[in-house]
Amino acid sequence: MKLKYLFSHPWWKTTLLVLVGVGVLIRLGIWQLDRLEQRREFNLRVETQLGRQPVTLENITNPDDLTDMEYRSITVMGEYDHTHQVALRNQVWNNILGVHLLTPLKVEGTDYTVLVNRGWIPMEDFTTGDWSKFNEPGLVEVTGIIRNSQTQSEIGRISDPVPTSDSQPITAWNLANLESIERQMPYLILPVYIQQAPDHNWISLPYRSLPDIDLTEGSHFGYAIQWFTFATILGFGYPIYLSREIAKSKSTHNAEMIKVEAKN
Repeated sequence: MKLKYLFSHPWWKTTLLVLVGVGVLIRLGIWQLDRLEQRREFNLRVETQLGRQPVTLENITNPDDLTDMEYRSITVMGEYDHTHQVALRNQVWNNILGVHLLTPLKVEGTDYTVLVNRGWIPMEDFTTGDWSKFNEPGLVEVTGIIRNSQTQSEIGRISDPVPTSDSQPITAWNLANLESIERQMPYLILPVYIQQAPDHNWISLPYRSLPDIDLTEGSHFGYAIQWFTFATILGFGYPIYLSREIAKSKSTHNAEMIKVEAKN
């Protein structure tokens, strides 16, 4: 088919729409490949951290380095400050809604204070406002993994207000946004928190848990192939369709001309 037909008067608008459609489909395919690369980088980073020896805060000279160690195992000892603990909303245990307790831990032998996700308690205990029965007094040893601050809302979650010097402390949070939580603390906290791991010797509340980390590549490659396939079908199918329509139009025109000539 001649190129001029693609941009002839009856078809140029359709051709432009097809070109835009092909471009969008190709861009969607590239986007999925970008998502795949990001997923692979995430998986490699997590697998690397999970394979390393547990870190100790005594050996950390720059606390900001901890943000590059998310999901690495960590063991610390210290004493909890239960007076400034907060709750993390919308947490589920065995399909039962509750919260996680985030409690500041003053790390022994250092000037560090780190938030510890001590685990899940039921909603009915949370709503009483008195969580003292879940306190763990004295020197404790905490084993878990490093987690980074949650600064962006996930789908379905609402961002928290930013505390000010005039506002009342927020006791229940939708996100573990450490920078915001620190604003209502009387001391600085580390830029990461610890999610405490389950312990067979600990059978009471709060129930400990670790995140279920998906280290597969997901469906991104399949979706990319799908978008590229759609772009190919549209890009090559449209000229074929147009050729047939033009041939049909010419055939109809010729038939009409023959009829006119026969009448004359």
